Amino acid sequence: MPDLLIELFSEEIPARMQSRAAEDLKKLMTDGLVESGLSYASAAGFATPRRLALTVEGLGERSPDTREERRGPKVGAPDKAIEGFCRGAGVSRDELEERESDKGRFYFAVIEKSGRPAAEIVAEVLEQTIRNFPWPKAMRWGEGSLRWVRPLHSILCILTTEEGAEVVPLEIDGIHAGNTTRGHRFMAPEPFSVGSFEDYEAKLKRAKVLLRAEERQELIWHDATNRAFAAGLDVREDRGLLAEVAGLVEWPVVLMGEIERRFMELPPEVLQTSMKEHQKFLSAGKDGRITHFVTVANIETADEGATILAGNQKVLSARLSDAAFFWENDLRIAKEGMGPWLDSLSHRTFERRLGSEADRVARIEALAKELAPTVGADPELAAQAARVCKADLSSEMVYEFPELQGLMGRYYSEAAGLPPEVAQACEEHYSPLGPSDTVPSAPVSVAVSLADKLDTLSGFWAIDEKPTGSKDPFALRRAALGVIRLVLSNGHRLGLLQTIGSANGEADAEDLLSFFHDRLKVHLRDEGIRHDVIDAVTAMPGNDDLTLLVKRAGALSDFLKTDDGGNLLQGFKRANNILTQAEEKDGVEYSFGADAKFAETAEEKELFTALDTAEPVIDEAMEREDFVAAMGAMAGLRQPIDTFFEAVQVNSDNQILRRNRLNLLSRIRRLCLSVADLTRVEG
Repeated sequence: MPDLLIELFSEEIPARMQSRAAEDLKKLMTDGLVESGLSYASAAGFATPRRLALTVEGLGERSPDTREERRGPKVGAPDKAIEGFCRGAGVSRDELEERESDKGRFYFAVIEKSGRPAAEIVAEVLEQTIRNFPWPKAMRWGEGSLRWVRPLHSILCILTTEEGAEVVPLEIDGIHAGNTTRGHRFMAPEPFSVGSFEDYEAKLKRAKVLLRAEERQELIWHDATNRAFAAGLDVREDRGLLAEVAGLVEWPVVLMGEIERRFMELPPEVLQTSMKEHQKFLSAGKDGRITHFVTVANIETADEGATILAGNQKVLSARLSDAAFFWENDLRIAKEGMGPWLDSLSHRTFERRLGSEADRVARIEALAKELAPTVGADPELAAQAARVCKADLSSEMVYEFPELQGLMGRYYSEAAGLPPEVAQACEEHYSPLGPSDTVPSAPVSVAVSLADKLDTLSGFWAIDEKPTGSKDPFALRRAALGVIRLVLSNGHRLGLLQTIGSANGEADAEDLLSFFHDRLKVHLRDEGIRHDVIDAVTAMPGNDDLTLLVKRAGALSDFLKTDDGGNLLQGFKRANNILTQAEEKDGVEYSFGADAKFAETAEEKELFTALDTAEPVIDEAMEREDFVAAMGAMAGLRQPIDTFFEAVQVNSDNQILRRNRLNLLSRIRRLCLSVADLTRVEG
């Protein structure tokens, strides 16, 4: 069975598009080959700045022969109907067969297609793939009609067997497929032929091209850390930047240079961000300081990169001079109290219907002050932090580097002489930004972060801008998850309904609370707590207290995993079903009046005794929120309930006994429902 090798060689492909393009090439080609009847054993896609490549191993030699029978119109149908059927089936009228069926006599077409050789199918699928490739942006050049991300220079397409390699005949806009490619643009520009994927990859490496992106990343990281270690430094890890840099070079050559001392006064985060955004440099330093940069060249030079480093130093100095200018201007305003920034917030629109950033800051300040006692924060510090938490949005540094918002707020608050709790809250109030982000624990930070997120949620709920399906333009799911993680991680007891009302009285608090419950289900899924268990506890009083909810859900989840829990659930459901049917039939509610003096059997009496024993224990445990103890007391009911149902007929012919036993079931139901709404638990 042949192996297929494809390379599409072009001008430089943007780094951010390469990984997706390699996957798209693999999917489009393999899907097309399979749809055309060719099977394969394995496939892999690759990308470098100047090429997309695909290897497909164990490809079928040809597609199978096919035979299809298609029923057409009835014999005697109008000629136009018969002619239309013939066109659709690709046969002539004299090729139709007449056959008898249980519904009459019909025309049938037998369509036989011979299999096609792999080369023919590959050429067809590859042309379709190239002409319809899903680049985010594509361009035309010259006089051709082909659109590609950058001008396409050559196509390598070969099928390799034990007998050798065969070029697949293909021509697209004057580009003919062949068996040749080129290596590095400057160090190995001459074309060379290849006979298989192994040959291709090996010859590329000799021609100063590393085909595999992961190999380029590993080499960059290895050389960067080695150079830094030799200088007594550490490289700051940034996997996203590393992947991007690996997409800029075919032959990575790692160089390390020193940052001018005059820029050492800049915050390290500013240095790192400026170098990353503008130059694609990795940062290196020691003890929290950044003193060096790591750049990756795409060529080996006789002077071992000295000229390249000098050029990079010059450009970097210009960029950092801009950053230093922003920093100095911002520091001057910060030391004067940040007044101009705070004033400008009134001219920045947060959302048309929700007012300006200044309006939003006022709401956050009021809510943070209200929340402060609940989270153990000083109300005045929380209010002060909320007042300045958005000030850095008007700074020049954040305008240049929006990803530094919050962090620069901390620096500017420190420069203004504000309390350290306020500066910390300015940095941390955006957190957590996602499921893996750190959760603030400092009380003032927690108060402002909660106020920020709850104001966002209640505000957009008030104007009926809620997430729909996969659309969430205002990141409200992330904000709700942030509230959940802040509350749970810090163990705070927060009544969400009242808090939502305080944040925005026009918001539908119950609907927003339901949204929190949905987010909580997603959050707890990784902890093995089922959705129906969460439903069972959210149906109980106090369901706007997330910490209480999770405590209840955890205890109930653990209980239901035990034999006693599973059997008690079945006993409860049996009792509830019998009771519900009887109440519907009799038109009454059996909710009180069970009396042990009417108990006839030992099993009945045992259940009365067990309930009398468990009920005060459960009530007392629920009162002090010891749900584990409550579940433990419920576990003691499992055996007497099981025994009762095995030995006692509830719907007795004696109406006194029947009513008493139904009221006894009502007592079981009431006691179980006091712990959780077990009607919502599956199983």
